[in-house]
Amino acid sequence: MPSLLFDPLPIFVIPVKGHDSGLPVRRIFCVGRNYAAHAAEMGGEVDREAPWYFTKSVAHAVLSGAEVPYPSGTENYHHEMELAFAIGLEVSNADEAEAAGAIFAFGCALDMTRRDRQQDGKDNRRPWSLGKDVENSAVFARMTPVEDFGALGNQRISLEVDGKIRQDASLAEMVWSPIELVMHLSRFYTLHPGDVVMTGTPAGVGPVSAGQTVTGFIDGLDPISLSLTK
Repeated sequence: MPSLLFDPLPIFVIPVKGHDSGLPVRRIFCVGRNYAAHAAEMGGEVDREAPWYFTKSVAHAVLSGAEVPYPSGTENYHHEMELAFAIGLEVSNADEAEAAGAIFAFGCALDMTRRDRQQDGKDNRRPWSLGKDVENSAVFARMTPVEDFGALGNQRISLEVDGKIRQDASLAEMVWSPIELVMHLSRFYTLHPGDVVMTGTPAGVGPVSAGQTVTGFIDGLDPISLSLTK
């Protein structure tokens, strides 16, 4: 193997409750329009035939509590509070039981979005990368293993900006459950330990400004926060 011209990026690791070792993140998949009310507020509809996805670079991930600069190239930077889950077993073309067994842990996540750049992509039928795959835009809190979290149901998912509520919904509002997402996504990719799926955001997304702090909550999971500096 040849020597490296540059130092490789460090592995991004998410802490896991009850474990001394963390979860090394391999890939980040994001689910689009997984809450009907959010799809409506964005002027769209849920595709109930099948879920669909975009990706974020692991290089753009940060941990909860980070203080990051307001990104360049946008005047409309939005918060999106999400449930994330991590894959713990290799799985391909999973059936329901295999999909359930492949989910290792759940956690709070933020999908921060250059909404104006995303809209550019929509308007011009171009990819969303400038809107979604943004430096410091994939934010993860410490994850909780499935066996410690229990069954998904109507747990509250909410988000505040500087202490004022912006998003307030239930995980029961998700169109596609994590198990269904693994079953579908594993038809197109062999999923591996360390793959992380962000399951979409409920209604109430909106802009944040430099100097503000975003805080998100899901019942039974560690909260998440992100501060934007000037």
